[in-house]
Amino acid sequence: MNTTRLGALAQEDGSLHALAERLLALAEAGLPQMYLPEAETFVFTRAGVVSPEGTPVLEQRGTSTRYAAITALGARFLPEDRQRALFGGRTAEEFTGLLVERLPGVVNLGDAALIAWAAAETGHPKLSDALDRVAALDVPGRPQYTVEAAWVLSALAAARAVLDVEEPLAAARVRLLTARVGDSPLFPHATAPGLVPGYRSHVACFADQTYPLQALARLHASGDDPQALAAADACAARICELQGDGGQWWWHYDAREGGVIEGYPVYSVHQHAMAPTALFDLAEAGGTDFGAAIRRGLRWMTDVPEIADPTGNPREPMIREDFGVTWRKVYRGDPKKAVRAARGLTTRVAPHTRLAPLDRIFRPGAVDRECRPYEFGWMLFAWLGGTQR
Repeated sequence: MNTTRLGALAQEDGSLHALAERLLALAEAGLPQMYLPEAETFVFTRAGVVSPEGTPVLEQRGTSTRYAAITALGARFLPEDRQRALFGGRTAEEFTGLLVERLPGVVNLGDAALIAWAAAETGHPKLSDALDRVAALDVPGRPQYTVEAAWVLSALAAARAVLDVEEPLAAARVRLLTARVGDSPLFPHATAPGLVPGYRSHVACFADQTYPLQALARLHASGDDPQALAAADACAARICELQGDGGQWWWHYDAREGGVIEGYPVYSVHQHAMAPTALFDLAEAGGTDFGAAIRRGLRWMTDVPEIADPTGNPREPMIREDFGVTWRKVYRGDPKKAVRAARGLTTRVAPHTRLAPLDRIFRPGAVDRECRPYEFGWMLFAWLGGTQR
């Protein structure tokens, strides 16, 4: 594989380039194991369990339209024969066609937006129908989760080259830009009050930052929009400023003032895929190049301080070629996510409160042995993709 993004990584750091190539090979090996031929879709997750015989195995659980669409978005960058290996003999475009046919039964806005985005990127002839379904689910004036609102904007930005979508595009743009609180560069969990309880309405996650900044960068790439680019740049600058010493992309932020509420869990997909995807798209749209932060985050996949032994080596690798997965996250193991809840409640009335004793009591040394298809889909998207202004 030799794309611009991978080529640049090879020039900057040969060991990280080898790691990225290793992860991409793992994605291609792992995704066919997540595909369900009889249902023509992907599982929700593969979870590590112990068999009755005492052997570690992976258990398939559920299905996910959302993850199927993300996989199509990433896999389209592969050569056609390698796409077919992932989708039971279909190309990414043909598989997207299946998803478009199923849209009448899709009731979640985010799922519909991702399918429409995939339809736009693969040149599907029924893109207009896909966008009609998005419009039917996106009721004007109704608050939406920020992640799903960002996917709507990304889908419309991708479609504007072939369809007249300027009116809904403008509305989606304004919704995302005006969702921010005051002068904060970060995005909240929802675009307006009504979806999130008041006591935690200030808490936003990492995905609430990466998907909007990606959507706004892609909007600018599709047609000059300096305000959108500036908002994406400011968000990226803040999360990069807050990045952990070990390259960690933290999980929960205070959307009002732009600080970290609770760092853990640290998710593998953030490190190897979601942060690179958003930050690459930003740089290629004309924004700031945060390549150093991308590289620090990627290195965490093998240099994981949270689970390191006294010699600095991980007690357990996050990358498991033997199972065809990357383990999902490192977390505290606190009962009922107690640390997250405590910090969310206290920062509501006292921003910057850390409750430091919790870090000593609940150390982040647990591994979530699970892997989901979207993790590999975004990985392919991040390292094989690229935007053109």
